[in-house]
Amino acid sequence: MCEAQRQAAGYAEWSGERLARAYLLRVAEPPAPALVRFVADRGPVRAAELVRRGDVPDAVACETRARKELELAERDLRQAAEIGARLVTPEDDEWPAWPLLCLDVATGRGQRGVAPPIGLWVRGGGNLDAMLSEAVAVVGARAATQYGEQVAAELGYALAEAGHSVVSGAAYGIDGAAHRGTLAAGGETLAVLGCGLDAGYPAGHVSLLNRVAERGAVLTEYPPGTAPARHRFLVRNRLIAALSAGTVVVEAGSRSGARNTAATAGALGKVVMAVPGPVGSALSVGCHELIRDSHATLVASAADVLETVGKLGTVAKRDTGVGNRPTDGLDAEGLRVHDALADRTGKAPEQIATESGVPLSRVRALLPQLELDGLAVRSESGWRRVKSAPGRGSGGR
Repeated sequence: MCEAQRQAAGYAEWSGERLARAYLLRVAEPPAPALVRFVADRGPVRAAELVRRGDVPDAVACETRARKELELAERDLRQAAEIGARLVTPEDDEWPAWPLLCLDVATGRGQRGVAPPIGLWVRGGGNLDAMLSEAVAVVGARAATQYGEQVAAELGYALAEAGHSVVSGAAYGIDGAAHRGTLAAGGETLAVLGCGLDAGYPAGHVSLLNRVAERGAVLTEYPPGTAPARHRFLVRNRLIAALSAGTVVVEAGSRSGARNTAATAGALGKVVMAVPGPVGSALSVGCHELIRDSHATLVASAADVLETVGKLGTVAKRDTGVGNRPTDGLDAEGLRVHDALADRTGKAPEQIATESGVPLSRVRALLPQLELDGLAVRSESGWRRVKSAPGRGSGGR
């Protein structure tokens, strides 16, 4: 039994890394890019110690100063276990690959001001990474029309039948229809929340969220007890975009959360798709603008979505101006660290530093970035290279 499973089963023994990440998730409001970079450089345990002492760079202090006295990690882990949830961290085998997500915090790529999560609170028994290996996001308006909800439900159903999991935000309207359509087909669906797992929000979807947890997962980066807030739903949209191979916008106004998700998906190199609607419908204006401005591919059926995204969750190749080799875009130090990794045998950061000639502090910062890129993985024996890593130009996992 892995530690995350032990935690969900009610065990009270947690590793230092898990306690540290639970603490950091509590003291910083996501996305906290400076703290994410700090954790990647120092490691979660050391980073947590320095945050508690206030011995951190100014940017990190700005993100943590107001809450650094909150020592609630053990309480949060216990409360999560009480509702059948667990904290999934980058140290876990089920931690998702985060292709191209927010690498701007270290390299200038991606969408400015966005960062990967420090950890994820998850309710649902399946392996998170496995469920996301062929995921498609379906998003849209809360005040959806009957047409929009029918399209979303049909997309969820057909994608599930084709073996894809469906990611959405559990909101009323399009999100809920997509979740229900997927569940009706017996598929796996994942709901990403902008509040704590115990918030019971939205109130009308509590039963739906319970069903989602049974067939897939409900997840959030916000610790137990965190109330829903408008800015948190906008922040969580980056996770919906990043967790999927492509995003389908079914209905959206000109300015909406769904448009925000689509913009993030495009910035991350993911395929963006939009469903056309009646020309006089205000809820289709956003979709029509995305299509007109060439920011989205027009899709009118699940078959169109599957053709655009490609089989087995691999996004169809597009001309993104980026090479198709997995290591395209790595700087010289990143390439040296990657070359020092072995396919089968894990290596300690110290060994990698010696073999690559890259300073140990830089190696410790680069390894998590290589993991986010799907180029490296941490195993029990250390860090190793990922075989057949996806090409950057493909936008795939």
